[in-house]
Amino acid sequence: MSIASFAELALSPRLQQTLRELGYVSPTPIQASAIPVILAGRDLMAGAQTGTGKTAAFVLPLLEQLMQLMQQPQAGSSRPIRALVLVPTRELAVQVFESVARYGQGTSLTSALVYGGVSIAAQVEALKAGVDILIATPGRLLDHLRQGALSLGSLRHLVFDEADRMLDMGFMDEITALLRQIPADRQTLLFSATCDDNLFALSRVLLRDPELIEVAPRNTTAAEVEQRVYAVDGERKLALVEHLIKVKGWAPVLIFSRTRQGADKLAQQLGKASINALAFHGDLSQSAREKVLLEFRAGTLQALVATDVAARGLDISDLNYVINLEFPHQPEDYVHRIGRTGRAGNKGLAITLFSPEDAPLLEKVEAVLDTRLPQQWFPGFEPDLTRFDPEPRRSGKGAQKQKARKQALAGGKGKR
Repeated sequence: MSIASFAELALSPRLQQTLRELGYVSPTPIQASAIPVILAGRDLMAGAQTGTGKTAAFVLPLLEQLMQLMQQPQAGSSRPIRALVLVPTRELAVQVFESVARYGQGTSLTSALVYGGVSIAAQVEALKAGVDILIATPGRLLDHLRQGALSLGSLRHLVFDEADRMLDMGFMDEITALLRQIPADRQTLLFSATCDDNLFALSRVLLRDPELIEVAPRNTTAAEVEQRVYAVDGERKLALVEHLIKVKGWAPVLIFSRTRQGADKLAQQLGKASINALAFHGDLSQSAREKVLLEFRAGTLQALVATDVAARGLDISDLNYVINLEFPHQPEDYVHRIGRTGRAGNKGLAITLFSPEDAPLLEKVEAVLDTRLPQQWFPGFEPDLTRFDPEPRRSGKGAQKQKARKQALAGGKGKR
């Protein structure tokens, strides 16, 4: 049965009123599928694109369940943490925290934010006041647990948001340590933009008889995002980026660089071309990152040049353009990069600047997407065709495995 409006979901009058005030009428597919499952108390593994409303898909039913719990007689006056949302980055933590505050307005539920890079003392004070919903990154949460600043012994709901990125960032040891301090009798929700074998292995450890929801084919990109690959000589990439921003008016634009050094360099080069651009990466302090984001969201920046890890979890409304200076090393990151645009039903354009040295990475991305990304030329920036390999690409998953095997065998011969 399809759900056409939020009024059809078993949410309290308080939440229904908040949704009306926010102008929400119809749930997105992930919301319509996930909310009833979560309200029923089931564990859940959900694959959903960024920008599809997945945060509300778990925040709304969590609020509903906790509101019902608050109506029951409570032993003692303390307010133990009942729900924990684990996220991989500080930026995503802030985004989820803001969503909890937005959807939970008018309720008596409290929430707190715990992440690294800022004062731990201020966070301890917030925790002392009593918290119903905690949003945290794994490392800083473990710091608080080791200091005895909080307990997860009364936890009822555990959410992993962008679980694939947590695995990519090497948080498995922290996750294992946290699970030792969380009751086994809980509801666990696992949300991810991409689903692979590692994630399914994690789900078998975390989830009990889960419901699996995928609102789009695995590892696909949002339909609202138009993708283009421009073949261009490496030394002309900067000139093309400048042309797109200054002549074509592609601003504000989010530009991805594979490295922090590359992000800094490009931001400086754009600045010399009278383009207001700043870099955004993990070497910046938390206050500096927040200041950069405020400028970008306010529209005073024409370009934000970011690394993959730093940009994970960014929720920037009305972002029409994403430029990949090159393909990412991890093909799944391509899906996350271009998912920064085309959000909430809006149209978006994502382009990737392709040089001959990017060919192996392009093939990996095409294998993950299971589709071809045809190359084209941008007028005035046509590439030197003598540099491009005329050999046709074989981008299927089977072809990729054969290629990896050949490379491994070749490497083994070279070592003898």
